[in-house]
Amino acid sequence: MIDDRILVKNVLAGDMQAFRLLIRQHEKLVAHMIGRLVKKDEEREELCQDVFLRVHEKLGEFSFQSKLSTWIATIAYRYAINHLRKQKIRFADLPDEESFTKHFIEETDPESIVEEGDTDAFVLKLVDELPPQYKTVLTLYHVEGMTYPEICEVTQMPEGTVKNYLFRARNLLKEKVKKYLGKEELL
Repeated sequence: MIDDRILVKNVLAGDMQAFRLLIRQHEKLVAHMIGRLVKKDEEREELCQDVFLRVHEKLGEFSFQSKLSTWIATIAYRYAINHLRKQKIRFADLPDEESFTKHFIEETDPESIVEEGDTDAFVLKLVDELPPQYKTVLTLYHVEGMTYPEICEVTQMPEGTVKNYLFRARNLLKEKVKKYLGKEELL
């Protein structure tokens, strides 16, 4: 993996191979950021392309005050949120905690997935049912390995909110898994 500073320098010098490498190094991150919030395949694909166009356009303004991956994740996150707003899907509109928890715990039936032994698919299905901000924070922390300050930078949420959402997301997942497996020790 090439150093981010060298990669950015090469891209800014017009090296398209370096830009392809930048895309390859960060495409999973962008796909996770967009995919956790936008459900339609064609919209996700278009947004991912738009993110990398924006990255290319604004790369000269990147000053390495944060990691390149954090900067790119921020762009992807903002694109996804803006897309949701344009679709009139309110990101912050959540049912109250009690009604959401009741729906989340009782209505999903992933037993067939668990019986087939595909635990990863089971967990991903549960994560996809979380509210957007829970999915985002959980993905950034556990899948992308970002720190709390990095997640705060990407989402523009205070650290306490990030920790709270991560805590709530884990608890919802734990309750759901316990309901279907009846084994708290797995978690």
